[in-house]
Amino acid sequence: MKGQANNPRQPGPDGVDPLAGADGDLGSGLADRPLRVVVADDHPMWRDAVARDLVDAGFSVVGTAADGPSAVSRTLATAPDVLVLDLNMPGMRGSAVCAELAAAGSPARILVLSVSGEPEDVLSTIKAGATGYLVKSASREEFLEAVRRTAEGRAVFTAGLAGLVLGEFRRLGQQPPPAEGDVPAAPELTERETEVLRLVATGLSYKQIAAQLFISHRTVQNHVQNTLAKLQMHNRVELVRYAIERGLHE
Repeated sequence: MKGQANNPRQPGPDGVDPLAGADGDLGSGLADRPLRVVVADDHPMWRDAVARDLVDAGFSVVGTAADGPSAVSRTLATAPDVLVLDLNMPGMRGSAVCAELAAAGSPARILVLSVSGEPEDVLSTIKAGATGYLVKSASREEFLEAVRRTAEGRAVFTAGLAGLVLGEFRRLGQQPPPAEGDVPAAPELTERETEVLRLVATGLSYKQIAAQLFISHRTVQNHVQNTLAKLQMHNRVELVRYAIERGLHE
């Protein structure tokens, strides 16, 4: 993201590439109110510009943080829909913030906004629980759309990074499985939920899945939400990882 709210940005060289091309509507609870966001960045000018852009676009900024521990405490205190998180934060790196919030059971979805597009940075934060990853060269419009998609539980990445994440999950899925006694029994999914999960893992959008299965877009969303609840997961990234680990993406 370039510039500040009163200085229109030119599109950056990288666009937003949602993992699996998810396209769904905001849940009814989110659609009835402004999305609540916490912004965590140690650079005051950048943090203020991001917060201003969000407010100007109709979001509710319920807190800001200048370091990792504050990002955790503010997120837990305010329960936002989305935490916009810088990667390199004083006191605690972004991946550690993600892990702390996951351990605390925070329902907030996390969009990492960083200058780094290095594979190890991307993968470490996604594995720690981030929903998406956007580089700071993104345009204002790309950033705002990424926040909306993150609130919906969609995995959003700067162009080119989605393939990196999927490739890593596939690599992990090819590793020998743990001994049977080391893995807790998986919750039982219905035949249709398993079918939808398999198609999600192949990268199809909700609309594409609906067309292939001859069901409605809303029905696909309901199956995904039911599966998330059964598996105690929060987003499509976790679903894809689960499916690949069990060989459902073939």
